[in-house]
Amino acid sequence: MRMLAISDTYIPTPFMRHGFSRLAALDVDVEVRQWEHANLIQLQEANLAIEKGGPEAVRLPEELTRDIDQFQILVTQFAPLSRQVLQRAERVRVIGVLRTGVENVDVPCATERGITVLNTPGRNARAVAECTIGMILSEVRNIARAHAHLARGTWRRSFANSDLIPELFEKTVGLVGYGAVGRLVAGYLQAFGSRILAFDPYAQGDPAPASLVSLETLLRESDVVSIHARLSEETYHLIGAREIAWMKPTAVLVNTARSGLVDEAALVQALAERRLQGAALDVFDIEPLPADHPLLKLDNVTITPHLAGSTIDAFRNSPRLLADHLARLLQGGANLPIINGLQPHWK
Repeated sequence: MRMLAISDTYIPTPFMRHGFSRLAALDVDVEVRQWEHANLIQLQEANLAIEKGGPEAVRLPEELTRDIDQFQILVTQFAPLSRQVLQRAERVRVIGVLRTGVENVDVPCATERGITVLNTPGRNARAVAECTIGMILSEVRNIARAHAHLARGTWRRSFANSDLIPELFEKTVGLVGYGAVGRLVAGYLQAFGSRILAFDPYAQGDPAPASLVSLETLLRESDVVSIHARLSEETYHLIGAREIAWMKPTAVLVNTARSGLVDEAALVQALAERRLQGAALDVFDIEPLPADHPLLKLDNVTITPHLAGSTIDAFRNSPRLLADHLARLLQGGANLPIINGLQPHWK
């Protein structure tokens, strides 16, 4: 059996080869081809275009998909697998995506062709969760702003929130989305002694240490709101002008998930008018952030360039996690992260 894995700048070829090496014991011949970009910014721009326009938005170089009809398994992280590509993949029975989101794969086309699509849920959950805690603390304690002033030679201790700087102990933190990332964040917050609320209509099992509530209740009661939902048609602008108006004027909004979950224009307006105390954002509607973006003019935001999930551990471990899923799939295992409900048929 042959597998084609398309590596990229984040998960380069050596990581792919090492992570999938265990599949050799199952007679899987793994070939790795690198989707080349000059730098990470170019890859991020391509990924953002795909997030907004689907797998047809970016065309892969022909050398990456040559003889694609000779493979039974395809693996990708960010490289798009469009309808045009999948129609040529006559023997492919399984597509593995090295992250949770699968917007770079034409899943309806794969399903029509009887191809199993599975993802890698939670592969960078710890990276995002740890960064989220850092973003919360940086915003409410003015860590980034204080550093920036000291670097410019200014000893400044007074900021827009100076009269309201909280501790996380006994404060209410609301988590919008309670999957792998949200649950890790909740565990970290429990150590701080926070009261934790969560909104997730799809959450299963015991939600402790969080209490599941409605979105409105969460927004009205929380001192910090952190976004961890998946972006879909259903959740696009889940936090809009109405929802922001429900929040306390002393509250902070944190988004390390997807920009489309929040109405960015409504958020900017609320921050500018001091109807929200602050925000910490790792994702934006336009990336890289334009030099004239209104967020750059505000003194009550902490912003980072879409790096929450980017740790060496997350990238190195992703192929290992997916290799485990593929091994179990090949051996007839159950409880796999198949997102289109199809079991593979190898003949």
